[in-house]
Amino acid sequence: MEETNKTNDNLEFQNRIDLSDLQESVFKVKTQLEKVIVGQKRMIDLLIIAIFSDGHALIEGVPGVAKTMTTKLLSRVLDIDFSRIQFTPDLMPSDILGTSVFNVKTSEFEFKKGPIFSNMILIDEINRAPAKTQAALFEVMEEKQITMDGTRYKMKPPFIVLATQNPIEQEGTYRLPEAQLDRFLFKINVEYPTATEELEIVAREQALIEGYKLDKVEKVITGEEVLKYRALIRNIKVERNLLEYIANIVVNTRNNSFLFLGASPRATISILKASKSFAAISGRDFVTPEDIKNAAIPVLEHRVIVTPEREMEGITSKQIIEQIIESVEIPR
Repeated sequence: MEETNKTNDNLEFQNRIDLSDLQESVFKVKTQLEKVIVGQKRMIDLLIIAIFSDGHALIEGVPGVAKTMTTKLLSRVLDIDFSRIQFTPDLMPSDILGTSVFNVKTSEFEFKKGPIFSNMILIDEINRAPAKTQAALFEVMEEKQITMDGTRYKMKPPFIVLATQNPIEQEGTYRLPEAQLDRFLFKINVEYPTATEELEIVAREQALIEGYKLDKVEKVITGEEVLKYRALIRNIKVERNLLEYIANIVVNTRNNSFLFLGASPRATISILKASKSFAAISGRDFVTPEDIKNAAIPVLEHRVIVTPEREMEGITSKQIIEQIIESVEIPR
């Protein structure tokens, strides 16, 4: 018996990668956000995962559920530059990217950078701008650069786009192009708070005699640390059979009779990146099927299109994706 115990001690699990600093930073970020935000734990978790996965996030919810407030708080918690762009129907691409201005002194055109030149960009009500303005985001979201007058301008890393939209109000809005939706790592659906959380919200508001909510949070992570954590996460191990599991889930979205449009290979890569981040934040240097399941729904939900017949029956893309995940055999 004594010899067996010694053997078990020798087999004690140890990570190849030290993830303690990353976990501590995640805890600090959540602690700061929870000083102001009540509930919405899933939104906070997915936003952190998106940042560490080098991805963008689309946040969808009715007005007043703390979408904009959470992103502004995140910009305070991370020691990086922040820029906010309010999308409107009359917004032009130059209002986002910048424009060339003639300098009378030098008799040359100078490029004046737009608000997109920042680390974290909050695009408020992204579906209020027309297709011409939406298209201005294609290059910068995918390649983290813009091309203006034949010159390329690189974005300073980390570069993160967080966009909000209201699913209810359709007056004066435009459907986001599929090519743009595909560039978002996650679509995060924000629900109403529970009755208990609602009570806590009003209690905190009542106790707030003076001061500004955003002043309650402190900077706890630098941009350099974000880049360091991203490099760590890239080294998270994924077994070959789990890569096949990811591929099978995505391929099944293309063969499903309930879906008019399946997910692209970009979605496959996004599930891989996000599942690595889920594993790292859980303190593991390897991915499990559960990490893949956690990543799959927010990655795929906005990338597939339900057939009109099923949509009329009230079936959602989330329900179909859940069925696909359940139907794909889990690797052993």
